[in-house]
Amino acid sequence: MSSPGTGSTKVRSAGTYAGVILIVLWGLAPCYWMIVTALRDPSETFSTSLWPENPTLQNFADALDPDAKVNFSRALLNSVIIAGATTAVALLLGVFTAYALSRFDFRGKYFVTGIILGASMFPVVALVTPLFQLFTDIGWIGSYQALIIPNISFVLPLTVYTLTSFFAELPWELEEAARMDGATRGQAFRLVMLPLAAPAMFTTAILAFIATVNEYLLMSQLSDEKTAPVTVAMARFTGTDPYVTPYASIMAGGTLVMVPLVIMVLIFQRRIIAGLTAGGVKS
Repeated sequence: MSSPGTGSTKVRSAGTYAGVILIVLWGLAPCYWMIVTALRDPSETFSTSLWPENPTLQNFADALDPDAKVNFSRALLNSVIIAGATTAVALLLGVFTAYALSRFDFRGKYFVTGIILGASMFPVVALVTPLFQLFTDIGWIGSYQALIIPNISFVLPLTVYTLTSFFAELPWELEEAARMDGATRGQAFRLVMLPLAAPAMFTTAILAFIATVNEYLLMSQLSDEKTAPVTVAMARFTGTDPYVTPYASIMAGGTLVMVPLVIMVLIFQRRIIAGLTAGGVKS
């Protein structure tokens, strides 16, 4: 005979699985609909069927057409350049900042931490006008540096916050042991602490990269046709008919952006989870 609590346990388990399935469906439904719309014939763009009746790849060809008014292929490359440079600089600065904040005690330490976290809460819309005026005065509008530098300031607080929490839980005895064996502080940091922080650094890099790719407001004001990233390119995308919005081609462009990011997350999901949970339990 089963115990009295077996039935209630099964009910709770079923409820948990049902809730997980509902959340997954809720999150993936827009992505699925975007892919389905991208595969539809343009004449069936507004069809309500759950799968394309006449699937075609023409929408992807239209989105990547080099002769189109908006060069989507160039926009993809621009996003990689902007997000890659932003992530690299933010990670480099964030690692040293997080190490200093977690390892050393100095006057104003918590004030500096508060300033860094407060910067992440500053509304982006309030920066559009002053940055546009500044970059116009120095001739940076439409340049890569005008798109990279502001993004660094946006993702750097996230980088510092994530890595500081992780560094604070690392066993500093390992660094001290390396110092006693003759290593300098720099060598101990590079050879001992950085390898231990690799999961958190990897997680932070992915989050910073995705956050930069998703940025639109500032990018739309500070970029031009040559440096526009994919978010701006999709907003500016027009078809052959100026009076008809090519929704199917726009969905194809969105799919081209989404699928690589999803694949990257699925491939490195173990490292991402390890980075998010590392340092949570101090041994």
